[in-house]
Amino acid sequence: MDFLENYYQNYDEDGRLLSQHGQVEYITTQKYIHEYLRSGSVLEVGAGTGRYSVALAKEGFEVTAVELVSHNLEILRQKLDGSEKITVLQGNALDLSAFSDNSFDMTLLLGPMYHLYSKEDKICALSEAVRVTKPRGYILVAYCMNEPTVIQYVFGLNKLHEVMELKMLTPDWHCVSEPREIFELVRTEDIAELDAEVPVRRVKLVATDGATNYKREYIDAMDKETFAKWVEYHLATCERQDLIGASHHTLDILRKRE
Repeated sequence: MDFLENYYQNYDEDGRLLSQHGQVEYITTQKYIHEYLRSGSVLEVGAGTGRYSVALAKEGFEVTAVELVSHNLEILRQKLDGSEKITVLQGNALDLSAFSDNSFDMTLLLGPMYHLYSKEDKICALSEAVRVTKPRGYILVAYCMNEPTVIQYVFGLNKLHEVMELKMLTPDWHCVSEPREIFELVRTEDIAELDAEVPVRRVKLVATDGATNYKREYIDAMDKETFAKWVEYHLATCERQDLIGASHHTLDILRKRE
């Protein structure tokens, strides 16, 4: 908890999502939220500073936002003018006992899987999200992917010897994370293993930023017309399964079985 509190007190998450390169992830995630949510209630677990929860509430959806980090909750609440149908609570993705089974039309888990380090905790968070979702409702789960970190951090920033000395790489090049590293990194097969543990059907697995973060400065320097074309290209390719594992972030779109 201290690692997360310290990280988010010193990191501008809203600023990242408002940059041109960060907008790609936001635009993509919102596209798929709206594709599967026409009306009804939304639970966002790990709502952060409310980038999605507040936007959905202002659109008229009935939103419940749960966030663990106090600093993020303060920022989220500052964005509200009192007209929104939103309930804001401090809570943990591993324990949603405040909510009954089958309560929400859609559950968003867009941050917690970044910060859960054991398979048991990941299954617990996913199980809780599925439990509180209505039958045939949707669960959208975001992940940070392994390969971009190997490519950009380990090799791109010349950190190979450092991470090898710290035993942060397995023989098959899977990054090993602990809470002090903040982010847990997965591969597509890891996500599939988690999905197999809960009563869901995968609808889609989407690359939410694709190649964008490999060229952040290039993307941020684009004029509006060129950036619009980049987004068009990205949305045309973000469901291609041969590219998914190379994306920095993915979105697993699940539907709860009846």
